[in-house]
Amino acid sequence: MRKTIIAGNWKMFKTVAEARELAKSLVDGVKADLGGSALPDIVVCPTFICLPEVLTTVKGSPIAVGAQNMDYRDSGAFTGEIAPPMLTAVGVSYVIIGHSERRQFFGETNHTVNLKVKAALKHGLTPIVCVGEALGEREENLTDSVIKHQISSGLVDITEEEAAKLVVAYEPIWAIGTGKNCEAAEANRVCKHIRDAINELYTHKDKKESSRVADMIPVLYGGSVKPSTIDEQMEQSDIDGALVGGASLKAEEFLPIIKGGAKRQKISASRA
Repeated sequence: MRKTIIAGNWKMFKTVAEARELAKSLVDGVKADLGGSALPDIVVCPTFICLPEVLTTVKGSPIAVGAQNMDYRDSGAFTGEIAPPMLTAVGVSYVIIGHSERRQFFGETNHTVNLKVKAALKHGLTPIVCVGEALGEREENLTDSVIKHQISSGLVDITEEEAAKLVVAYEPIWAIGTGKNCEAAEANRVCKHIRDAINELYTHKDKKESSRVADMIPVLYGGSVKPSTIDEQMEQSDIDGALVGGASLKAEEFLPIIKGGAKRQKISASRA
């Protein structure tokens, strides 16, 4: 049974006080509305300066905390960067790697994604590896080839056993922060393509059977996820959760999305 994961990326929003308030509202809401439910894995990813406060606020709750980015080096003269051991030292368990905004605005490449994935795994962090195509690439029918290249480049020299510890998020760039939403059926097709690409990557020609490592890797959808879209997305065969941006910044919007993940988790648990 694959995990169902609902992750909130708070991006460059929320002061420390605001982050504490939101985290408390989520803890209280999950306890009040979903206390007896089969919960999905819930992750919130605030800014670096908010990590300690949010970690304290969610302690003892089902909510885990992730970082939005990290450097791949353990230490050094790299002004403004955050190293993996700094994250693990405060209690972070997840890290988003290769988000489209990091690729678009801060020079992230498939190579640096690969280095960061290796570093995250080395330090026991669960990487949420983001892949997705731009609007022009989709219009030219390049979605599948672009994503396959991102997968193969991002997982260079990562073993099959290490790959099993990944989470992958499909985030079509054209649907992030635009209000546009990829149709659930198409998002599901691409998520399956991601899973197939990973399995193909770890299938050797001398093996009689194909690799099935990706069958257990959660693949999330991210791109203008809302309370109004989550139920249909969670009904899909290959979408195992959501990486949520704007809707994760308000408890009244994020909690219904968590509930959508809980419905999928309940169904998955009953089938196991």
